[in-house]
Amino acid sequence: MNERILIVDFGSQVTQLIARRVRECGVYSEIVPFQNAEAALREAPPVAVILSGGPASVTLDTTPRAPAMAFELGVPVLAICYGEQAMCAQLGGRVEAADHREFGRAFVDIQRDCALFDGVWQAGERHQVWMSHGDRVIAIPDGFEVVATSDNAPFAAIADERRRLYGVQFHPEVMHTPDGARLIGNFARRIAGCEGEWTMAAFRDEAIARVREQVGKERVICGLSGGVDSSVVAVLLHEAIGDQLTCVFVDTGVLRAGEPEQVVSLFRDHYNIPLVHRDAADLFIDRLEGVADPEKKRKIIGSTFIDVFEEEAKKIGGARFLAQGTLYPDVIESVSFTGGPSVTIKSHHNVGGLPERMNMALVEPLRELFKDEVRELGRELGLAADFVDRHPFPGPGLAIRLPGAIDRERLEILRRADLIYLDEIRKAGLYDAIWQAFAVLLPVRTVGVMGDERSYEYVCALRAVTSTDGMTADYYPFDHAFLGRVSSRIINEVRGVNRVVYDVTSKPPGTIEWE
Repeated sequence: MNERILIVDFGSQVTQLIARRVRECGVYSEIVPFQNAEAALREAPPVAVILSGGPASVTLDTTPRAPAMAFELGVPVLAICYGEQAMCAQLGGRVEAADHREFGRAFVDIQRDCALFDGVWQAGERHQVWMSHGDRVIAIPDGFEVVATSDNAPFAAIADERRRLYGVQFHPEVMHTPDGARLIGNFARRIAGCEGEWTMAAFRDEAIARVREQVGKERVICGLSGGVDSSVVAVLLHEAIGDQLTCVFVDTGVLRAGEPEQVVSLFRDHYNIPLVHRDAADLFIDRLEGVADPEKKRKIIGSTFIDVFEEEAKKIGGARFLAQGTLYPDVIESVSFTGGPSVTIKSHHNVGGLPERMNMALVEPLRELFKDEVRELGRELGLAADFVDRHPFPGPGLAIRLPGAIDRERLEILRRADLIYLDEIRKAGLYDAIWQAFAVLLPVRTVGVMGDERSYEYVCALRAVTSTDGMTADYYPFDHAFLGRVSSRIINEVRGVNRVVYDVTSKPPGTIEWE
């Protein structure tokens, strides 16, 4: 890519959102951890640099810094949150721990016009942003001017127009800064001068070329779940390597109602992709039964998944690679995407590589994409809209929607409740307006009255969220009539449930899934 913006990762949980916003401008972006940034700058100088946020404090001598080269190349630099603090500290300003931290929604007052705000914000206006910082800049380097302030950040945005260096204390990359994408667009297109030649069609071509280069003439097994991610991987790989690909669909016993039949029909009959269907439900459930800890559930599912694949790989013979539909939100919550210092939130069954005993390497062509970008890639590959737009379904399946110990009876109760919930959402015409919706069966029994008799049965929680990328989310505001209708159907049609509740937690502070 001739136009490349380099993003230096200081360990923020939302660094990839910066890359996403840059890509939305049609500009190719690449993330490197701060430890490798100088080498990346020397190897292929970018047209611009963005410094990410991060969890550390610039007030400590041992915390990350940007390579001096970033400020010496003469290319534009946008420094975000921790990045702004690091830039100020390195160029002669000062940073200190703030008496009052800023986390969440805040407002900035625009003090003067600058190229970063061009056509978006004007002097004298006040705008909402999203803050997440404990330290603050108290003195800016020579050559900089204050262009925006907030109640707790006197240097909420600064600019050295001559050197094209810009710093913002807020996070323009997150959706809670409503104009943030436009600010990043200004930086990429107006300040850096990029034309915007990167598209999903370009990513498709690049991904196919990478797969062919990685795989060569070797055979590949694709772990197919029937969800959007693994299905897009399967179609992409089939286009890249044709008959070198064999898909393996494993029925884990924790899938939704009717899922196994749908997957087999779709890929054998419609796409004509070689498919091995392995019914391993009893194996998975036997290993999961009685397990309550969510991390243990994930690890059991992950290790069992690998066990089954090892068996199927031996049967197929000669497969050197295993393809998975790992996405960026999976990676960033498990390990740092680029080897940087981000914090682990939870492990994912399909992240972290394969056991050494398996002589197979991973092929993960979607590892840098968010869910909506995967959907766009699916459309680019010709997948039907009703399939591409399906709600996400986690790799560990219903196991992480059953808080508490796993058992077969509760799994079946959950399947029936989930089926009714999604059916009502579709009937109401709300399916496409919701990012993800599902039922959760709680390990709690409550007293009820059914048929003039006392009941003591489970509580079913309903979850539905809106989002664009899965990194942040808010609950969907169903009307009470809809919730009442769903509750009535579940209680009347699903034996074992006598109470239904609705989850109104956003992400953050919660995650979308319950475990």
